Amino acid sequence: MKVLKLLFMVVSVTGLSAFAIKKEVPEKVEEAFNKKFPEAKAVHWDQESDHEWEAAFKYGGHRYSANFMDDGTWKETEHDIKLKQLPDRVRISLFQKFQNYKIKEQEISETTNGILYECEIKKGKSKLEVAFDEKGELKKKEVLTGEDED
Repeated sequence: MKVLKLLFMVVSVTGLSAFAIKKEVPEKVEEAFNKKFPEAKAVHWDQESDHEWEAAFKYGGHRYSANFMDDGTWKETEHDIKLKQLPDRVRISLFQKFQNYKIKEQEISETTNGILYECEIKKGKSKLEVAFDEKGELKKKEVLTGEDED
């Protein structure tokens, strides 16, 4: 019985420590990041998926995040902005399409396909993430659940 308990403890600790092992950020990812953001400060890396990495950092006094693929390919950069920094067309479209929603936060998302303005909005218990292009056209509308937030 003691042997089984000991074996169970060893397997449990070994199994848990396997989940705690964090992979190293690939060299190509770090090189691409440093080239794109040479003045970045306080960089913190997370692995988003098997082949995607996200850096959270300060750049020019603002908080940013940037995503890169394993091969160093840049995918996306995001940073928060103030409501008044949304282009007029985006603000007008947002207020027209989502009249009774409260705007919780807004950010710029820059990708290889262009710039999107993403907003998290709320009405009662309903939370959405919406994205508009620079012309104010709605490009994405996604219902947020508790685990999607932040």
